[in-house]
Amino acid sequence: MRLSVMDVGSKTVRLVVADAEGGVPLPVHTAKWRLRLSEQVSPGGPLPEEAVERLVVAVAEASRTAAKWGAAPPQAFATAVVRNASNRSEVLREVRSRTGVGLYTLPGEVEAELTFLGARRWMGWRSGPLALLDIGGGSLEVAFGRGRLPDFVASLPLGAGRLTEEFFEGEDQPTPDLVRALRRRVRHQLRDVAARIRWEGPHTAVVTSRTFQQLGRLCGAPPGRHGPFTERRLHRADLRDAIVRLAALPAAERSRLPGISAPRATQSLAGAVVGHTAMKLTGIKTVTLCPWAIREGVMLRRIEDGPSWWTEVSRLEEEEGVPKGPMPLRIAAARN
Repeated sequence: MRLSVMDVGSKTVRLVVADAEGGVPLPVHTAKWRLRLSEQVSPGGPLPEEAVERLVVAVAEASRTAAKWGAAPPQAFATAVVRNASNRSEVLREVRSRTGVGLYTLPGEVEAELTFLGARRWMGWRSGPLALLDIGGGSLEVAFGRGRLPDFVASLPLGAGRLTEEFFEGEDQPTPDLVRALRRRVRHQLRDVAARIRWEGPHTAVVTSRTFQQLGRLCGAPPGRHGPFTERRLHRADLRDAIVRLAALPAAERSRLPGISAPRATQSLAGAVVGHTAMKLTGIKTVTLCPWAIREGVMLRRIEDGPSWWTEVSRLEEEEGVPKGPMPLRIAAARN
């Protein structure tokens, strides 16, 4: 069985085509289309017509690419940048009507659940009680669990892109006061969630997302060319020092640092503040950088639970829309 997953994020549309023999998604082709949607919409505002047009073109091309590689139609989802747009429903209808691709938005809690599943499968059972942190453009996902799926998840409006726009907009080199104000916001939002993680006492902590990957590289983790099986760790003390390095530079110069790409240089400082504060509040000193995240989680759910759970995702979107409040963790009934 050959699967494909399409992920519409704050910066890019990413496609993964994978073979699922033996219950493990083994990638055969990946592709991405850089759209930078988060730069074209303010939090809670509408996605502009030009951005929607570019999104339609990218989704159509990704769908054709999946078919060219012999994969089933992609399971396509959009994260916070589309989920929180005021014209979300119109954007999804436009994409579906013009491309034939059913693009859905996932509640942040479901994103956390799927990311946790990907991390659990990568890390294995020997990792024990597992805590997860994932910094996106619009939100921070936190999860904890002892089994296949998490016992606790939270999605908080602490994405690196969102906070950069709110606190550092127009500030090429933010002042120490702005950085402190951002840290206070993160502490306030994370207080209760962090207390739960401390109480659970995870044996292992993992981080995912491009933001954490780039911060890990900045802090000395091996580069990607060493392959996914190379162990990569990120220490809280090193991340604290990284904040100082990033804050001392204008955004345009941060991309000269190891691991920091030009498209993410502006939001790298906010990402580092969120990551360090989250680790400090939860009492986590060292995390493992995990290469599997939400896209692998989607494929694993398809492999392990069949297509019925995705049918439920689409039903919720089409009949009710994404709920504004908390949603049950496990949206599919078939669980063991």
